[in-house]
Amino acid sequence: MILNKYFEEFELHEVRETGGRTITETDIVIHAGQTGDFFPHHMDAEWCKTQPFKQRMAHGTLIFSVAVGLTAGHINELAMTYGYERLRFTKPVFIGDTIKVKITITALKEHKKPGYGLVTELVETFNQNQELVMVCEHILLAKKKSA
Repeated sequence: MILNKYFEEFELHEVRETGGRTITETDIVIHAGQTGDFFPHHMDAEWCKTQPFKQRMAHGTLIFSVAVGLTAGHINELAMTYGYERLRFTKPVFIGDTIKVKITITALKEHKKPGYGLVTELVETFNQNQELVMVCEHILLAKKKSA
């Protein structure tokens, strides 16, 4: 769905939430193949039984990718990703966990490029138990109505 939104139309503290997505063994195997990260924490069920969490965990980069994908419910032709900051993985995500994302606008500021502003979104990812598993800031470069 296309939703064109100018910088001036973003509201501080505005919140949106995504639907859920269950992380599967297939997700982990495909991500390992794509990235080359075959660490035993993700791939070796028997070895993981000897570790503190006792089971395989999803790659942090997989959770980041899925979380970002969940937030992409609308296409805003007037804004683009400028970057991500302060990325943290606060709890592991395991096979069978379902993640959802809460996005909150935390800052609106001018950008050096005339006609654009920066929108900062706090991206909080939770598991099915409402435990925070990942957090970061997403920065958008958004076009202004009036330059």
